[in-house]
This record gives sequence, structure tokens and C-alpha cells, in this order.
Amino acid sequence: MERLVMTPGPTQSSEEVRGALSIKNTNTDLDKDFFKLYNDTCKKAKKLVNSKDSKAIIMLGEAILGLESACASFIEEGDRVLCIDNGIFGRGFGEFTDMYGAETIYFRSDYKRGIDVDELEKFIDENGPFKLATLVHCETPTGITNPIEDICPLLNKKGIISIVDAVSSYGGEFISMDEWAIDMLIAGTQKCLSVTAGGTLVFLSNRAVEVLENRKSSVKSFYANLKNWLLVMEN
Repeated sequence: MERLVMTPGPTQSSEEVRGALSIKNTNTDLDKDFFKLYNDTCKKAKKLVNSKDSKAIIMLGEAILGLESACASFIEEGDRVLCIDNGIFGRGFGEFTDMYGAETIYFRSDYKRGIDVDELEKFIDENGPFKLATLVHCETPTGITNPIEDICPLLNKKGIISIVDAVSSYGGEFISMDEWAIDMLIAGTQKCLSVTAGGTLVFLSNRAVEVLENRKSSVKSFYANLKNWLLVMEN
């Protein structure tokens, strides 16, 4: 009897997806056709976040790679980072920000409801300034969603780079990256897309790219260094 996987992730892949995985590939480091496939796929991925202006990157690694890449690439020693915590994964972002030398300040809210934007704005005004803010769109354990369509424009207005974990919402919830002024959005293949685990999608706004390219110190990682990826992006 075939088992039906009904966990929130990794979700069950379809026969069509499993068939695509069996297609033979050439050397992806050298094959010009692969470069075209990669960039075409990035362009298609951007359609799910309704973005024309962003840069898209597809990385090999479980989606947590995207979360760490965000912190490794954007945080410099002593940066003040706002960690928006109303769920397990929202709080967990702080472990990465601490790891890369940030001064992490938590905005803590009810784990049973989305963030109150007015409360968040008051907190920022009283505790800022911040260079970055980390937040989760959809918290997998509870299923709550945060109103990133209101939060990210607020962060943009306050001069704060927004880093959004959309791992369990990408492909399932409407997202408008350009219109909502999202600076960085991280997604995974193993949730709403129902593709096998092991793929991370990263989307960067023009503002995020500018901040990344003008950081003063070197990134303390190689594979998680998004500056390295920008060198080969065409989309």
C-alpha cells in the first residue's frame, strides 16, 4: 500500500516531479544549456512572488541554508538586528543573527496570532535604530501568517532591511515582493511546491543588493556568501 505523506513539510512529491528528477544531466559547471535552464527557472520562480526587479538565486541545500545565508551575508559585527518573534521559527532566526555577531533585539508577540503592526511600529520607535529585521511569513507549527504586506513597507519606511522567511508560504500564499517592499525573501522546495527537499530559493531586492555589495567587512562564509552568487546571476 502506497503511503500518503501529510506532514507540513517535506510534502509528498508527485510522479511528475520524481520523473523530472530522473532526467540525465551533463556537467552543470560547463554546460551552457544548464546556465540557460538555471536562469529561466529563476525567472519562473520570481513569478510566484510577483517580482520583476529582484534577483533570484537557487541554492542546493535545505531551506535553512537561505536563513543562514541571509545572516552571514548581511550582518556585520555589532549590527543591531530586530528579530520579530511570534513563533518558533521567528525566534530561531535570532540564533543565526547571534552567530554572526549581531546585537539581537527581540520584538515578542502572541504565538497564536499575527503581528500587530501598530505595536511593532511603537517598538521600533522606542528601541531603534535597526539595520535589519527578520520575520516569518507563515509559522509552520501553528499555521499563523504575519501581514508582511504591512510589516515590510513599515520596515522600509524606517530604513530597515527586511528578511522574510517564506519557506512554508511560497507557492501557497499570495506574495508581492516589489509592491510590498520586501528586501529579501527565502523559500524552499519541500513545502507548497511539493518538490523534494534540498533546494533553497532566495530573492533579493535592488536595495538589498546595494547593501550587500557595500558592506565594509568580508562575509564569514563561502557557500552562504550571497555576494559570490551575484557574480554569476543573469536574471
